[in-house]
Amino acid sequence: MGAAVRLREDFSAGELRRLAKRAEDADQARRLLALAAVCDGMSREAAAEIGAMDRQTLRDWVHRFNEKGPEGLINAKAPGPEPKLSAEQKEELRSIVEAGPDPDKDGVVRWRCLDLKRVIKERFDVDLDEVSVGRVLKELGFAHMSPRPKHPEQDPEAIEAFKKTSPRAWRRR
Repeated sequence: MGAAVRLREDFSAGELRRLAKRAEDADQARRLLALAAVCDGMSREAAAEIGAMDRQTLRDWVHRFNEKGPEGLINAKAPGPEPKLSAEQKEELRSIVEAGPDPDKDGVVRWRCLDLKRVIKERFDVDLDEVSVGRVLKELGFAHMSPRPKHPEQDPEAIEAFKKTSPRAWRRR
């Protein structure tokens, strides 16, 4: 069985409790209170119970506290997965979308996520699903826009004639 890890001595138990009281992160406050109990001379097992952890976890947090101080007791955010498209590829995609499709070459008259998915696969050899393509487009500042449907046999003159003869729905008094 190894020896207990010494806790740095530049913080007193009272200071640790004051820091815990002001902490915005509940987990950090819990860990600070457990370390304050260790400073007071409480057994490591009892201090770990105060912090709702086991002794090994308390030992790990003591190491972090010794290295980084109270800020080291805050959980670090996970970096997340690497983006599939690089910044250069996203900029090239931006120029592709802004230029619009070539009906002869691309076979479409307007870009849809499905069409851009195919273009991304051909150009960059990156396989994205349609939802991810939509997210990338939103990140690049594009908004989802769809033209209003228009019946092919719609008569514009009949529409204007109807507008002129229809009574107003309401009038300001």
